[in-house]
Amino acid sequence: MPEPTADRPVLMTVDDDPAVSRAVARDLRRRYGQSHRVLRADSGADAVAALREVKVRGGTVAAVLADYRMPQMDGVQLLEQAVDLFPAARRVLLTAYADTSAAIRAINDVDLDHYLLKPWDPPEEKLYPVLDALLEAWRAAPPRPAGEVAVVGDRWSARSFAVRDFLARNEVPYRWLLAEEPEAQRLLAAAGVTPARLPVVLAPARGDQPPVALVDPGDTALAEHVGLSTRAREDFYDVAVVGGGPAGLSAAVYAASEGLRTVLVEERATGGQAGQSSRIENYLGFPDGLSGAQLADRARRQVAKFGAETLSARSVTRLEVSGSARVLHFADGTAVAAHTVLLATGVSYRTLSGPGLEEFTGRGVYYGAALSEITSCAGQDVFVVGAANSAGQSAVNLARTARSVTLLARGPSIEASMSAYLVEQVRSCANVEVLTCTEVVGARGGEHLGSVVLRERSSGREREVPAHHVFVFIGAEPRTDWLDGVVERDARGFVRAGPDLLVDGRRPAGWTLERDPYHLETSVPGVFVAGDARAESVKRVASAVGEGAMAVMLVHRYLARS
Repeated sequence: MPEPTADRPVLMTVDDDPAVSRAVARDLRRRYGQSHRVLRADSGADAVAALREVKVRGGTVAAVLADYRMPQMDGVQLLEQAVDLFPAARRVLLTAYADTSAAIRAINDVDLDHYLLKPWDPPEEKLYPVLDALLEAWRAAPPRPAGEVAVVGDRWSARSFAVRDFLARNEVPYRWLLAEEPEAQRLLAAAGVTPARLPVVLAPARGDQPPVALVDPGDTALAEHVGLSTRAREDFYDVAVVGGGPAGLSAAVYAASEGLRTVLVEERATGGQAGQSSRIENYLGFPDGLSGAQLADRARRQVAKFGAETLSARSVTRLEVSGSARVLHFADGTAVAAHTVLLATGVSYRTLSGPGLEEFTGRGVYYGAALSEITSCAGQDVFVVGAANSAGQSAVNLARTARSVTLLARGPSIEASMSAYLVEQVRSCANVEVLTCTEVVGARGGEHLGSVVLRERSSGREREVPAHHVFVFIGAEPRTDWLDGVVERDARGFVRAGPDLLVDGRRPAGWTLERDPYHLETSVPGVFVAGDARAESVKRVASAVGEGAMAVMLVHRYLARS
């Protein structure tokens, strides 16, 4: 095996058949030998040793291609270890025949990027196009050194959870250290910070400089600290997209790719609620499914590829109409203006009400998938509240490692609100119990959640059960209060658009144009809405993506006639 070096990114190929291993390496060197170091190994153990050596020497790994059927350590197990060493490396599984079960396992366990059938003759048609795309994606999001950011906090601190969740959802690698751990104390001492206020976010020491420390940072300061963009590069744009879920990401991709000056503004993390989904299996073109994080990451790279700006951790507080400009005002007093605005703010989960439930938010009660908390649920008894697809996906995902999962539904069945394929998956999990006509009405504990109070809706009987992790997916509320008095909304806060604005053929109050509002146009000309925030929208990823694309077509039409 060639000695690994740090000068070029590594392509690692692993196959226990030496002849196949040599052939794979030969094909890789033929295409990528000038720009990459190609390493091959005949076993999983040898591959792990080589990857560790690359790590020690300060090298990077762009992709790992692993044969599935190997003794001692199969391809999925190898890729799991590779991910620990090089989280950004692209992951490819090699199979001798179409092994769907292996592919699904790899997708679930290591977020597989692709699986390839051997042999691939000719490689120009079946191998190189796949790797070209994966390497382009890897280059677009260069890996950050492991441990670039350290978070020191308290296990059951709501703010510590919020910081970790922000980093996880924005795919920023970080180390999580409890304040009482020796390494945490050493880092705090080196940065000259006392653990009186937590969490503390530290960047590594560089040269003789001490670690840069942020004490209990706000989201904007945290975003800037880890390299996310929070300030607009220009004063004026053709289109400003508010919200980075599927609708907003789709609109940003199409707008930027068609030459419009585009800025995407996101308060938390791109992907929205869909980005937190453990598995989306009914999205067209992905028969084996994909995770919400995968979908968000790919869309984020497309947005960057076409030159759209993305502003992170920016909370929009007001929309102002100033002549032909549409101005978005931020919480810090700054603003950005554009010819047009697309509202793609999506929805947020409703909160549980009852004694103690607000108190334990972030300390045992979590809204959404809470990516940073999933690993701590291994071997635990977990509760999921909700009966729609997000709840079902979370229950199935948690069931892989949790001792038990109890799915709590207010209605008499989950079939009424959950897709049939997910109902089947939930029912097939031996460690998932479904309790219908049941709701959570209270929470109790000390430093963290210790129990929840359940109420049977039919009888009103209440009982207290032990609980340390409760994930909540109950309904959706639009995030549109900041539009009050400017854009017309329905009684629930969803934004009206297009034909819904016409009452007995009359246009909305204050409408100044001689035409009717376009299909996705709001009561303010040049302000459009797409996705879940639109009144009467279809709450599906595919429809949100479609509306985002359609909105850009209408933006072009508006700009051409303005």
